[in-house]
Amino acid sequence: MYAAAAWLLVQVATQVFPFFHAPEWIVRWIVVAAVAGLAPFIAFAWFYEFTPEGLKRQKDVEPDESIVHLTARRLDRWIIVLLGFIALMLVVNVFVQRKPTADTDGNPALSDAAPTGSGPAPAKSIAVLPFENLSKDENNAYFATGMQDEILTRLAGIRDLKVISRTSTAQYASQPPNLKVVAEQLGVATVLEGSVQKAGEQVHINLQLIDARNDSHLWAQSYNRDLKDIFAVEAEVAQNVADALKAQLVPTEAARVAAVSTQNPVAYELYLRANSHANRAYDQDVLVPSELPPAITLYQQALGADPQFALAAAALARAHITMFFNAPDRTEARLTQAKAAADRALALNPGLGEAHHALALYYYWGHRDYAAAVEQLQLARQTLPNSGDVVILLAAIARRQGHGAEAIAGFQQATLVDPRSAFALDQLAFTYAALRRYPEADRAFAQAVAVTRDPKDEQVTQALNTVAWKGDLAPLRAALAALEPGSDAYTGNLASLFLLNWWSRDYAAALSAGNTSTDNDWADQANISLPRMLYVAWARQASGDAAKATEAYLLVQKNASAALQQQPDVPELHLALAFADAGLNLKEEAVSEGKRGAELLPVSRDVLSGAAMQVYLAQIHVRVGDNNSALEVLRSAMQQFSGQFLSPALLKLDPNWDPLRNDPRFAQLLALGDVPVEVKVGQ
Repeated sequence: MYAAAAWLLVQVATQVFPFFHAPEWIVRWIVVAAVAGLAPFIAFAWFYEFTPEGLKRQKDVEPDESIVHLTARRLDRWIIVLLGFIALMLVVNVFVQRKPTADTDGNPALSDAAPTGSGPAPAKSIAVLPFENLSKDENNAYFATGMQDEILTRLAGIRDLKVISRTSTAQYASQPPNLKVVAEQLGVATVLEGSVQKAGEQVHINLQLIDARNDSHLWAQSYNRDLKDIFAVEAEVAQNVADALKAQLVPTEAARVAAVSTQNPVAYELYLRANSHANRAYDQDVLVPSELPPAITLYQQALGADPQFALAAAALARAHITMFFNAPDRTEARLTQAKAAADRALALNPGLGEAHHALALYYYWGHRDYAAAVEQLQLARQTLPNSGDVVILLAAIARRQGHGAEAIAGFQQATLVDPRSAFALDQLAFTYAALRRYPEADRAFAQAVAVTRDPKDEQVTQALNTVAWKGDLAPLRAALAALEPGSDAYTGNLASLFLLNWWSRDYAAALSAGNTSTDNDWADQANISLPRMLYVAWARQASGDAAKATEAYLLVQKNASAALQQQPDVPELHLALAFADAGLNLKEEAVSEGKRGAELLPVSRDVLSGAAMQVYLAQIHVRVGDNNSALEVLRSAMQQFSGQFLSPALLKLDPNWDPLRNDPRFAQLLALGDVPVEVKVGQ
């Protein structure tokens, strides 16, 4: 009876007291008192007995006067009632309180498709939600977002804390009605909310740290500061939050939390404005060509205002190398600018994690120097222990090296570090697709669609997986039709629209997509970049317009030849020239250039792009009439990490392979593609 009553008391205390914001020590002392009281109660029950005349020592009660049996029956009834109540509480706790909450208040809903934290969240875990912009000028929204990013970055540098990244928290409202649901989705115990109001040189900031498990306030503070004093506020907030969560900081971490990246308010504002553009580009690849150029200009202006601003130099380096890889702007000038900015950042601050991260991208994306990239990522991890980006890059490098299992494990780990990251899920799905594990890829793509802020764009990517898997064009047609013409997503997916029409053998529509785009180059899923005009030439040739096709091929040939004079070792330039030569019936030159491109980017150097180069080389052989060589190359490529651009379904669908269809070896090739890839290159 005592145990049941004590348990009930503790349950009431833990559930009701937080509602009145009672201090946690009261609940703790109730638990301690309940446990400590058990032994005295047992001793009391052993030596004393209730009788009609009152309480007596058991040895003084005659057997015929004892009411033990009557009391026992009554206690049995009460215990049964209490046990029933306990069982009811357990049922409610398991099936009601833990039931996913529907998205009725602006938060992403929990579902099987959306990853959530597993098990109870660590006490020292936090999500910094987007700060509400209370400024009358909506153009000041960048400042509120920038403040959130800066505070989050300082907290993320504390190894004793679990800190959720911006990519996962950006999709939430500033002050969601149901913090418990948000915390469960992000796998954290605490949430930092805030609002920022900027008027001229004055800034008002209001912040509160909440324990989402019981809705209790752990810390709250308001600040009214001049813009020039705002830097100290970020450090003070991070320190106060760390103290409230009882995080242990080593001296180097304490120094980083307290550090001020710049004392120049003009440079700081320019930096925050640049970040607002850059973050949109990093969240959506289709926005890279439009959002990163203004970000680069603003970073450069920030460095002009404060030449010692190391963080701005690191951000500039990342922007340049992302333009190189994803715009794509594969020029030596872009690479040089990225390296110079990263070196400048490290010269100003040798331990800056963001600079090491940018330098890792330079070695990985710019030179496929995986050892140097991993070395830089390990250095970045020392000051960015909560970075999901570092985990994702390590997994991506493993994938490029052909270590499929390691890559999958890494991307899965990234989804735990950054549980609402559509990018991590997208890359996990892409890895499954490369291994021809299409059903698993489809499920991961569905998870990415569930958490991304732009599901329409991600649905196009998921639909491309369906094409490679089943040869079904209907999902891709529907996903592209859902894009609004003229929107960034529509413009960024014109290459996919070309492919849809090409596979549908609607060459006029494919040509229209090619002519609509203003991009100089289109990159495929393996990030092989080819001139858009080459696609236009293919569509013109397939449409029967030989004269216009020749005109386009000559333009590609001229531009590729000129570029190779400056960059003779760029594989994609040789590939572009090879296709142009093939279109101009220069067969020997086409094969020679195609082989040179494949030699510069072999599978042993990059299993993804290397396999794609093999597929393109096979296409060149087909275009010059050498079907035997084409089939031989395809057979090799089919055994590599090529599932997203080479599969039985695509071989049946793509007009490029029409000349091979009557060859018995083509049917053998289709059967080979039904086996998932398991090879491990470089091991």
